[in-house]
Formats: sequence, structure tokens, C-alpha cells
Amino acid sequence: MKNFVRSTMTCKQLTAKLAVVSLFAALFVAAPFQAAMAQTVPYLGAAEDFNILAGTAVTCTNSTILGDVGVYPGTAVTQTDCTITGTVHAGDTVAENAQLDFDTAYTNVGYALCDSTLTGTLDGLTLTPGVYCFDAAATLTGVLTLDGQGDPNAVWIFKIGTLGTGALTATNFSVVMANDATPCNVYWWVAEAATLTTSSFQGTVLAGAAITVTGGVFNGDALAKAAVTLTGATMTDCVQQGKPDKPAKSKCNQGVGNGPEGCDPGNSNQGNAMRSNDELGGTPGDPGRKGGNSSK
Repeated sequence: MKNFVRSTMTCKQLTAKLAVVSLFAALFVAAPFQAAMAQTVPYLGAAEDFNILAGTAVTCTNSTILGDVGVYPGTAVTQTDCTITGTVHAGDTVAENAQLDFDTAYTNVGYALCDSTLTGTLDGLTLTPGVYCFDAAATLTGVLTLDGQGDPNAVWIFKIGTLGTGALTATNFSVVMANDATPCNVYWWVAEAATLTTSSFQGTVLAGAAITVTGGVFNGDALAKAAVTLTGATMTDCVQQGKPDKPAKSKCNQGVGNGPEGCDPGNSNQGNAMRSNDELGGTPGDPGRKGGNSSK
């Protein structure tokens, strides 16, 4: 009987110790994840290809868009004195795939743990890489400086409306990149709509509702679940601003033989930077083609 009681108590003690170990293990795993989110570029999939991606409609008036435009499931793209240098995908499968990937990215970024909670307009602040959150709406003005601390891969994620609701409103707001900070590594997740007025904005906006840009320059991408409206604004894909290490877009065909333009995997051996080895002959490699440098 004594032995039985002693064994029972030993089991209870062992259970308690296991619970403590599990708790510490959970904390150990969670802490690095939070730090990692601040240093990892969110994966956007096919949405990465678009300078503007909307769910319902795109309206561009007296503006310039230096990149591709997509809308799905809507199909409306209205242009009035609007220049679009990229390709327009209105309601097609390319836009559909991009919107699906955007929806996934929007959900995933929404799970990013906050390093700190912000309030106020952000005017005069200098922020190092991290995940910064507003519990509700954010009304921004003035000058915000993002300090990359010499790391071109430094990442900032701003989350507006982490308690469920909240819009981003920026008026006469400028984002300044310092010490190797790059706009391709800045992300603004918004629970509801984003409205940018006469601002010099940097980064990619992932909006749960509409995005409206009036005046100013937007150096980044506008991805929205609803409409995107531009009036007297200039949209520039951040990759055109000289950031060579923007994450590769997931177009590569990693099988034997080929890949699309600018994306030849494996033993690629093309003739020049403007042509793919798929167009220059050669023999299949494993992977990629070999000996394809003969001119046409």
C-alpha cells in the first residue's frame, strides 16, 4: 500500500514537471517567432507582380501607374488621363490567382505578433525594424523615418486595427528610408480602408477594404479587397527603385528544360540578358538547358 501511494505521488510530480517544461517550450518557440516575423518579408505569391490589385474596381484619373494593374472578381478599370506602363488584368485568371494569393497573405500578416503598440501621428519618429501595431485607426502626418541600421533586408510591418476595426488615414505624410532601408521591405496591413492624401508614401499596403490615393507619390504596391482609386497621383512599383534583392516572384518552372523570361533555373546558359535560353535552342539539362547560346 505504501509503495502504491509513493508511485501515485511520483506520477503526479512527473505530470507537474512535464507541464512546466511544456510551458517553457511554448514560450521559447513563440518568442523567436515574433522576432522572425519582424525580419521576414511576407510572401505575397502572384500578388507580388502587381503595382495595383483590387477586388472590385480600379479608377485612375490624371495619374501614372508604373506597373501592372489587376482586378478580381470585379472587372472595371476606368482610365481618365491615366498612364499605365504595365499590363492590365481585368477579371482574368491572372488577376484571380493574384487575388487569391493576396487573400492568403492578408490573413497571414494579420497573425504577425506585435513588437510594440503605437499611438499618435508618427511625426518625428525614427523606427528600427519590427512589427508595429495600432489597436484601432491610425491618422498619420508629418515625417516618419525608417532606419535600416545598415541592413538592406530589414523589414517593417505596420498593422492598423489589430482589435478588429481601424482605417489608415495619411495626410501630408512622408516616409523616409534611411541607412539601407528599402520600400520593398515595408508593409502596411489595414483592417479597413486606407486613404493617402498628398503624401510621399513607401511600402506595400494590404487593405481589408478600399485604397484611395489623392496627390503625392506612392512608392510601393496597393493591394485591396475592395476598390483602388487614384487621383492626381503617381504609383511606382518599389522594385523599380533599385532594390535588387526583392523576393523572387514565384513564376519559375523548376522542371527539366525551361522557365519564363528572366527566370531560367538550373544550368541556364542564355545568350544575353534580354532573351531566355528557351528561345535560343540548346539541349535539355537537369534542370535547365545547356548549350543554348547560338544566335538565331
